[in-house]
Amino acid sequence: TGWLCMKLEADYLVIGAGAMGMAFVDTLLTETDATVVMVDKHDKPGGHWNDAYPFVHLHQPSSFYGVNSAKLGDDAIDETGLNKGLHELASGAEVCAYFDQVMQRRFLSSGRVSYFPMCEYLGDQSFKSMVTGEVKQVTARKVVDATYMNVSVPSVKPPEYQVQSDVACIPLNDLPKLRQPHSQYVVIGAGKTGMDACLWLLSHQVSADDIIWVMPRDSWILDRANIQPGRSGATIGVEGLAGQMRAIAESESIDDMFAKVQQNGQLLRIADEVKPSMYRCATVTDLELQQLKKIKNVIRKGRVKRVSRGQLELTQGAVTLSEGALYIDCTADALARRPVVPVFDGNQITLQTVRFCQQVFSAAFIAHIEASYDSEDERNRLCTVVPHPNTASDWMRVTLAHAMNQLTWSADASLLQWLGDARLDAFTQPANSTDKPTEAMQAAIANINEHGPTALRKLQEYIELASQSELHTSA
Repeated sequence: TGWLCMKLEADYLVIGAGAMGMAFVDTLLTETDATVVMVDKHDKPGGHWNDAYPFVHLHQPSSFYGVNSAKLGDDAIDETGLNKGLHELASGAEVCAYFDQVMQRRFLSSGRVSYFPMCEYLGDQSFKSMVTGEVKQVTARKVVDATYMNVSVPSVKPPEYQVQSDVACIPLNDLPKLRQPHSQYVVIGAGKTGMDACLWLLSHQVSADDIIWVMPRDSWILDRANIQPGRSGATIGVEGLAGQMRAIAESESIDDMFAKVQQNGQLLRIADEVKPSMYRCATVTDLELQQLKKIKNVIRKGRVKRVSRGQLELTQGAVTLSEGALYIDCTADALARRPVVPVFDGNQITLQTVRFCQQVFSAAFIAHIEASYDSEDERNRLCTVVPHPNTASDWMRVTLAHAMNQLTWSADASLLQWLGDARLDAFTQPANSTDKPTEAMQAAIANINEHGPTALRKLQEYIELASQSELHTSA
């Protein structure tokens, strides 16, 4: 795949060999005879996984991550650690090795994929080597943007707040490089990255009293136990959806809805006395949540503006801390809220999520729609974008959008068959399953049918109320 000629031809030019780009191309190879040119800035496939912190793991089971054609992991149940009793979570190193193997053994060996790492896309179907500077021109039928979701990690994105030169401030990637203790460990950021930093410190016997957690917003968190492959495919996913539908249908207000969903075990929070205002699809186990609750030194004074020796300045005031504190930056936005654009637009395909926080499934699904449906209007109807959530009210939006998409897909028998067979789909009963539905699953499906219409109407009503409240607050 070297620089053999100045011009290249292919059916698809895919920008980005991260998780979404890999999942998209994998489905194209399975369902079409298309040729593909892939361009990526990294030396290896896997996108942001190449830059992630060394102790990172998936936050969802390996069973439905990666590409449709190749299993990730062994479908094992963890017997130790904070994920004990649940399906295994691949490490970052395992994910990178997996994507590299998929590239070498499936993509390149097919003879239909040309892969150009260490290259920068210039636009107009051309790209430049970051090593030699040589420019290549591609003639492609369609261009696929697999970078639009703009995933960033602390190691490649400096903090947006000011840091004085005499302050020890590191991205959480550098935690394993520590060689001396600090009087305090200040974790800046309340998303999943911040949670992982806190859990890493606690696992290395740092006292919870020595950890300061800067939490601009409290978050609703998903219980990972509800996101597990079931014995009959999506049993647990169906039961979880049923519980949500019932809770929403029986609620009398937005606060009552969140309370009922929490009581039902679908949403968790770190501090019961604080009303969460954020939802970013983070997942924890009960064991992880109990560890995080040990940290009592939580600063809730907005976002950090400036870090000085012995002092932290925030939007809602300043806090005095130890002069020997270590500040750990966890503020990069791995789930950036991007403007929604049409997935299919002429010869441009822009990969986005069509199921909330399920990037690889979404990319594979979009590739299937590209391969199986001719009308651009029909393709976009089936690929209604579900943007990444940010605020607590976004939980309602993505839940509604997910349910509406699922209803649309379920009306198409061939699409339902594909969903059932897709390894990356954690929510649909396998089409070839010979297992009889359990009584619990039958009850869950009946529950969805009973409460679903009411729940969807309530969600729409609550979203309108939340939107009015947010507009009033911003004004």
